[in-house]
Amino acid sequence: MQKIALIVAGGSGTRMETNVPKQFLLLAGKPILMHTIEAFYNSEISHIILVLPLGEMEYWNELCQKYGFTIKHQLVAGGSSRFESVNNGLQYCNNEDLVAIHDGVRPFISKEIILKSFETALEKGNAVAAVRLKDSIRKVELLGNKNVNRDNYYLIQTPQTFKVELIKQAYAAQNHINFTDDASVLEANGHAINLIAGDYKNIKITTPEDMLIAEAFLKTK
Repeated sequence: MQKIALIVAGGSGTRMETNVPKQFLLLAGKPILMHTIEAFYNSEISHIILVLPLGEMEYWNELCQKYGFTIKHQLVAGGSSRFESVNNGLQYCNNEDLVAIHDGVRPFISKEIILKSFETALEKGNAVAAVRLKDSIRKVELLGNKNVNRDNYYLIQTPQTFKVELIKQAYAAQNHINFTDDASVLEANGHAINLIAGDYKNIKITTPEDMLIAEAFLKTK
């Protein structure tokens, strides 16, 4: 049984207000995506699969040469949606393995969470990192809005880790239109989801403000 990291990096720079895809933006002198891959490389991972848009593969290889990035990983072409991209990557995973599916722009994932996710997935079939809400929330309805108990809600992060056979079956059985994460795909196929403690530092870098936060994290690391 192998522990596989399936890192999905298909974002654009639209919300980052740049023409450069966000996963390639520099953080502490090298692309964000390299930080993310390093986090898994340092966490007892057997194999790393990186899913990129086909048109960005050559540029990624150029970046690896430019920054002397030599961590071994397998490149897989993504699809027209995140659902299709993950499904493409899963085809290179053996059924008896475990796979941690992770956003390429979450570079601050800790070794502790990665290891815990694999441990839980081995025992229970899946593990999804999540954190409690800090702020009060309100539900907007047709005639107004109302307060709801934030203790009943969690923010979902990645990695989302699965027995490969289970998540492959779920992807094969579902249509991609209504899903925003991998746990939802598995849940729609009849499986209960197991939450594990995430980390508030495990941010997804998507806006200029997120870059400022990321740089602050690095200064205190």
